[in-house]
Amino acid sequence: MAPTHTPWGTWDPITPTEVAGLFAGVGFPWWVAGGYAVELAVGRPVREHVDLDVLLLRRDHLAIQDVLAGWEWWAADPPGVLRPWRPGERLPVDVHDIWCRPDADQPWRVQFMLAEAEDGTWISRRDPDLRRPIATLGGVDGGGIPFLSPEIQLFYKAKGLRPKDDADFAAALPVLTADQRAWLADALARTHGEHPWLPLLAT
Repeated sequence: MAPTHTPWGTWDPITPTEVAGLFAGVGFPWWVAGGYAVELAVGRPVREHVDLDVLLLRRDHLAIQDVLAGWEWWAADPPGVLRPWRPGERLPVDVHDIWCRPDADQPWRVQFMLAEAEDGTWISRRDPDLRRPIATLGGVDGGGIPFLSPEIQLFYKAKGLRPKDDADFAAALPVLTADQRAWLADALARTHGEHPWLPLLAT
């Protein structure tokens, strides 16, 4: 895949396997997210990827600075301004994304998404009443790579409805269990009301 150019620099993401190598043995949960999570769930490539997303619980986000010691870390302050993330700085609740690269002369390699949690429960920032045990957030592929469960990843993607989101939904739909379909349908109805994926989940 060719590098992708953005106003904030070039993206050339590492692979899920490389992320798993960097995070081997850490003492906190993490999951490959985004389009790669869908591919790990369905067991095949689906489309090209601009970046690589990894989901972390906010309570664990300072650990990135230890895992990627020597890298550059940048926080995405809303509404879309990148700024250096200082060592030891606990990011505020309105910052959900962190971009990382080995140094200023290299492309961006991985983006971390921060999720809210309380005790052993994940809490959706789009609907605080939508919660799940952290232990049910993801699975592990045959190579030992943790990935975000497809129904949760599709819930994140449902707001945008970009062509790539529809492609990921179409790829994941056949592998969703009845329970996963029901959870996603309920989450979409609660958060969005009407949504074009709802009739497809019901078939």
